[in-house]
Amino acid sequence: MSLRAFFEWMGTTPWSVAIHESLLMYPIIESVHVLGITLFFGMIMMLDLRLLGYTLREVPVTDVVRRLLPWAFVGFVPMVISGLLLVYQDPMRAYDNYFFRAKAIMLVLAGLNALAFHTGIYKRVADWDRDPVAPYRARMAGTFSLILWCGVIIAGRLIAYNWFEKKS
Repeated sequence: MSLRAFFEWMGTTPWSVAIHESLLMYPIIESVHVLGITLFFGMIMMLDLRLLGYTLREVPVTDVVRRLLPWAFVGFVPMVISGLLLVYQDPMRAYDNYFFRAKAIMLVLAGLNALAFHTGIYKRVADWDRDPVAPYRARMAGTFSLILWCGVIIAGRLIAYNWFEKKS
């Protein structure tokens, strides 16, 4: 089964149709998604800005991570679940949308960036934990994170305004 066929099938399932046709479900799911993004990105942005040396310079990076990542996770879970539901309620609209594809690519890249940070330079955080500005590789991870998550948010917002939709 092709990816397109899978998305077409998904859009015909009873739950997908029910969410899509409901007057309240879409705005509720969208609101949960925005609130999740707000909490998640706010926490990640503060961590990234600490890595770049722009904020919380006197606070050890391990303390920032320990305090912010649990809250980021609290935002991440509803953000992911609601995001999947938003795709599920009209999968072909997502499949045909260039902004959705860009968002998906940036999500993967942001995840890989976080994985590289936590399995790489962060393993040696004891060497630079209290430095006001993190080492180059940590700063690059923070920079890429900010750029990618801003891109995810912008692309996500532009999904509603797909200028490339095929007109029938």
